[in-house]
Amino acid sequence: MLKKVFRVILTFLGMLLGYGVSSYLVANWDALSGLQAGEQTLLILIATVLFGLIFFYVFSALSRKGAKVASSVASELSEKFAIEDLLPIVAGLIAGLLIAYLISPIINGIQALQVFNLNVILTVLLYIAFGWLGITVARRFSPDIRLPFPGQTSPKDQQSVKRKTKGRAGAAPKILDTSVIIDGRIVDILKTGFIEGDIVIPSFVLVELRHIADSSDPLKRNRGRRGLDILNKIQTEYGIEIYDTGSDKSLEDIPEVDVKLLKLAQNMKGVVVTNDFNLNKVAAIQGVPVLNINELANTLKPVVLPGENLKVFLVKEGKENAQALAYLDDGTMIVVENGRKFIGQTVSTTVTSVLQTSAGRMIFARLN
Repeated sequence: MLKKVFRVILTFLGMLLGYGVSSYLVANWDALSGLQAGEQTLLILIATVLFGLIFFYVFSALSRKGAKVASSVASELSEKFAIEDLLPIVAGLIAGLLIAYLISPIINGIQALQVFNLNVILTVLLYIAFGWLGITVARRFSPDIRLPFPGQTSPKDQQSVKRKTKGRAGAAPKILDTSVIIDGRIVDILKTGFIEGDIVIPSFVLVELRHIADSSDPLKRNRGRRGLDILNKIQTEYGIEIYDTGSDKSLEDIPEVDVKLLKLAQNMKGVVVTNDFNLNKVAAIQGVPVLNINELANTLKPVVLPGENLKVFLVKEGKENAQALAYLDDGTMIVVENGRKFIGQTVSTTVTSVLQTSAGRMIFARLN
């Protein structure tokens, strides 16, 4: 409805423009001023209707282009300025234009400047100069005149956030996926300072966490709520904000979160942080670098070499005949050959081989 109203208004303005241009030409152009009154009226009518039709049909193109320009300007401003920085600048611009408005009557009152419309040119330059001066002064003193906003970070808090994030800039941004947030170990890793670069939490990851937290399945609901708690902890301790991906047009038509995550990593030239084995494989195919938390955890497990002796408690049967399974304290599975008949006992074994994969580590051993 609003678009139709604007379209009618723009059409009316086009008709006014056509009427004004044609009336001026009829009154001042010798080739048209000699026409009869009826012909002049018909010409003015045709020009009025023609300009109205032109403005009517170009409205769609102008509205689309205007929306793109407005979106681009808003995105550019949001990247360079915070809202609390923009308001002093706008106030400075208004103050500068107001001063120019008060001075312009003096210029227009000078008769000598009215030749060749010099007074109009000087008035326009006056508005530009004082508007620019107002913006410059406002930007120069904006830290001193910044307005308080609800939830605005104080200078002390800003310094605290800078200290916490110091040393992470300069490296590729690290994009957290849903699984690694729910897992929670990322908080401990961030505390150690081993992850460098900006930490990115996409807005669609927050949406997925909220959907999981609202699930009717109790297990999923608990996982989602845990993820939201972990996310809140990350934001509180490290000042990391949710990255708004709404302005990225390349992500609009991608419904799957994992695919969208990989596309965002490609756009940002970033690294995906996850513990999803399947996402790790897909990322490898697409050439997107990945930091897998499970791989890191497996790498940090105590090294067990072939030939070492281990005392283990056999807990259950293995897949193959006569095999039995045991587990180390860190959860590493040990497959013991010919150990089925000793299930429920602690036995002495010798490590024969170690299999390391991105999904975990598996140790093969034989009875002593």
